[in-house]
Parts: sequence; C-alpha cells; structure tokens
Amino acid sequence: MRTLCLPRKALLAVLLTSFALRGNDIIDAFGYKWTVPNASDWKVERDADITVLRLLTPRGPLPGPRRPMQFALAETPTFQHVVVDLDVKPVGRSVMLVYAYRDNAHFDYAHLSVDRAIIEPHHNGIFHVYGGERVRISTEEGRSAFVASKQWYHVRLTYSGDAGTIQVTVNEQSVPALHAVDLSLRAGRVGVGSFDEAGEFKNIKIQGTPATAEVGVSKHSTH
Repeated sequence: MRTLCLPRKALLAVLLTSFALRGNDIIDAFGYKWTVPNASDWKVERDADITVLRLLTPRGPLPGPRRPMQFALAETPTFQHVVVDLDVKPVGRSVMLVYAYRDNAHFDYAHLSVDRAIIEPHHNGIFHVYGGERVRISTEEGRSAFVASKQWYHVRLTYSGDAGTIQVTVNEQSVPALHAVDLSLRAGRVGVGSFDEAGEFKNIKIQGTPATAEVGVSKHSTH
C-alpha cells in the first residue's frame, strides 16, 4: 500500500480548509446567538450581572485570499443601519469588528490596534472584503485606536448603508483611521473577533434598522 506524503505547507492548507468546512457552531451571549467557526475557541464567562465573551484561540487566515475568519457573527436581521456599543480588551495588539457581513467573502471590518496605521498599514483601519483579499479603505493618518494592550476600552461602531459610512469611536473619541465609505455592500450583520490574536468583549448592545428589498435583501423583524 502506498502512503501519500504531503509537503508541510500542503498539509497545513488541508487542515485549515477542513477547519473552515466543518460547519459552524453556536454560542449564546448578551441575549444573542453567535455563529462561530469552532465553539471551543471561545468561552462565555458570567459573574453576577457581567458577561464576558473571550476569544481564546487566535487563528490566522485560510490559504488563498488573505482575509479574517476568526469572528463571532451575531444572529440578527440584516441591518441597513446599525449601532454597536461594546467594551473590548485586546489581549494581543488588536481586535476586530465586522459589519455589513453578507457571507464569508463579502464583508467589511474595523481593525482596532495599538499600532498606528502609518507604521503598520494593515492594522488600525477599515478594510473591505469583496470576493478576494482584504483591502484598506480608510486613511492611514492619526493615532492608534488603543494606547496599550490588556485593558478595557469602550467602542461604538456606527454604520449607515444608505451613505455607506462607517465611524468607530474609542472611549468616545474619534479615530481618523476608523472612518470610511463603502457603497458596495449596503447592509449586513455584525460580529466581533480578531484577525489573528485573542481578545475579550463585554456589554455588547446592537441596535439597527433592518434592510429592505431595495438593497437586495429580505426585510426582517428587529432583534
């Protein structure tokens, strides 16, 4: 019997692809159900009135177009307008907020980091995924979102599908690199996670206006 031996890179690609195709898991937190690639990568901790969603296992992008996949997606209507308030703690250097999610190849996300974008252009900014590799669509100017890792920050994400605008504030302060315009998606769901690091999330509140047929999605009732 012949034994098939794959090169290390090819074997890794097979394993990562298998991870992505196993089917999604569901976790419950903050009054929402969240779809995640693998529930064992996450932990929900409840202490009195405080719930913390912890991303324990960092995972980088799959082989192919470079785009994130390690995030929890809220099972809500498809929102044309949405405001997400939450507290985040970067365990490493960054966390990520997904918005206008249509499917795993069509979504936008905000990458919040201790790094300034002028130094690390793939960090601390708004990024667009449309069938291929992620592309930065925000300025590289200005300060970083976080001053340090391992501390809590209050974050608000405001998205308007009509105008295509996204604005993310940190501790009620604007961050130039976290503002952009994208008219290609117009509506979608939201999520939390990281590109390839661990992070923690609490006090998540999602308020929005469901999309209508005019933007190419069915109308749903609000959560």
